[in-house]
Amino acid sequence: MEWLKHAFAADAPGPAQPNEGQRLVIESVCREVVRRRLSGPALLTLEMSRPLNYVTAQLLHFFQPFLVVLTDAAAYDHFTTFLEQRGSIDYIAERLEAMEAERTTRSTPPPGAP
Repeated sequence: MEWLKHAFAADAPGPAQPNEGQRLVIESVCREVVRRRLSGPALLTLEMSRPLNYVTAQLLHFFQPFLVVLTDAAAYDHFTTFLEQRGSIDYIAERLEAMEAERTTRSTPPPGAP
């Protein structure tokens, strides 16, 4: 009966905590999004797809044989596995916002500068 004890357990609320491999992949994806200045559309898409993040992860698993030809198979697996977690969208959105804020503070001249 031990297996039944956690049959309906839900993930803890709040952002998911990725492992080291997942964190590196998420950082890389977020850095590329910010570099291309697509943080706004990316955040909008993430927020709209929040209820379907698990379904999206399963869809990405389905297309894995086709997409790993274009990318690293291990990184792709880390990314899709992370998306299966309930708080993954929160974590990715927080990282995007933090990186975008860092980019804007670096590119904004200090007050009074010519």
